[in-house]
Amino acid sequence: MIKRYFGTDGIRGRVNLEKINGDMFFKFGLAAGTYFKNNKKKKQIAIIAKDTRLSGYSLEPALVSGLASSGMQVFTFGPLPTNGLAMLTKKMRANLGIMITASHNNFEDNGLKLFGPDGMKLSDSIERKIENIIDSKILPKLSKPEKLGRVKRLEDGIDRYVEILKNNFPSFFNLKGVKIALDCANGAAYKVGPYLFRSLGAKVYEIGTSPNGKNINHQCGSTHPNKIKSLTKKVRAHIGISLDGDADRIIICDELGNIIDGDQIIAMLATRWKDKKILKGGVVGTLMSNYGLQNYLKEKKINFKRSLVGDRYVKQMMHDCKFNLGGEQSGHIILGKFATTGDGLLVALEVLFSMRKGRKASDLFNLFKLTPQILENIDVKDKSVIKSTKCKQAIKKANKLIKGKGRILVRASGTESKIRVMGESENKKVLTKCIKLITSSIN
Repeated sequence: MIKRYFGTDGIRGRVNLEKINGDMFFKFGLAAGTYFKNNKKKKQIAIIAKDTRLSGYSLEPALVSGLASSGMQVFTFGPLPTNGLAMLTKKMRANLGIMITASHNNFEDNGLKLFGPDGMKLSDSIERKIENIIDSKILPKLSKPEKLGRVKRLEDGIDRYVEILKNNFPSFFNLKGVKIALDCANGAAYKVGPYLFRSLGAKVYEIGTSPNGKNINHQCGSTHPNKIKSLTKKVRAHIGISLDGDADRIIICDELGNIIDGDQIIAMLATRWKDKKILKGGVVGTLMSNYGLQNYLKEKKINFKRSLVGDRYVKQMMHDCKFNLGGEQSGHIILGKFATTGDGLLVALEVLFSMRKGRKASDLFNLFKLTPQILENIDVKDKSVIKSTKCKQAIKKANKLIKGKGRILVRASGTESKIRVMGESENKKVLTKCIKLITSSIN
């Protein structure tokens, strides 16, 4: 069953169009508040954080109004990473948490990521139930005047989040003498990122920490890794850390200027955790994870499974398989020992903890050779184009060409109006031909 509002990772779209506007955000808040009411609790609590998009100023009040109208007591934190919101939802025993963000998308987009009282993203079935509430009549869901919720801004969200992060590591852990290049993508981590690392004693060289509402992810952050590469080399940092708009992704640059993607980070963490006997079960990747990672983990006798694309699907499979490590090539990495969703800052701390006693970042990574991969993101007005006869025939032909020499994956993005065409093969000539064949059928 196709969902009407929710995609791969929450609700997302262009601001002031069909889904992302004040009217709909009121309905989203009212519906979510209605669903997560718990009559066993004395106080019904919802917490909200956001990234730095200009549209947050107009969308947040509408969301708050909807939640308060459902009877929720609402606490807002302002800009805070997505996993900070997830952690605080559980810590504060809230009914739900909502992050206003469009993650790595440009500022023209915005959206919502919803978390239940356990700090977990919602299942497909819960999302469909909330969608049904959204589309039902408003009046029955409105609280009586005496049961309307109150709203309060909390200014200590960053301190609460940093405390939780630090408590996951031994008290002796510090970053004295460590030089860090940091790109916060002009997003949700623009304050907490530099503050966290400096509080541990690191020398921080920061970019992407001057948000103006429009420059989030613009030529910076994890989707533009050359920025962190340049900064790392310029300041001779021990490591470069690049986050996305809501800081749930991380891309790393080692001291030599090598870009380290999510697959390479996962390989390092899996190896280390296995050696330390803290890896449980194995590792969850996605359909987009590089074959090189799969082969490396096989060599290390580490179980590997693929989920659908999206960190909530990764987390669900981790839960079902009882694994405690998973993630995506894009840098969404879930440390199940500590968190319920991707957290760039948490992963960064785990990497930095591994660099104790003078270990270099370049010694930790590049554990396997990536299988050559081509990824094309095609802008489309209608994502159903991949169901057309022309596109289906092109995919069929491409799969015949590459059979036994690699793989082809074509999917509609769950977060953007794009079709993603990915192929992997050691035979670059055949791979290029296959990708061109499919993209031509879409354009």
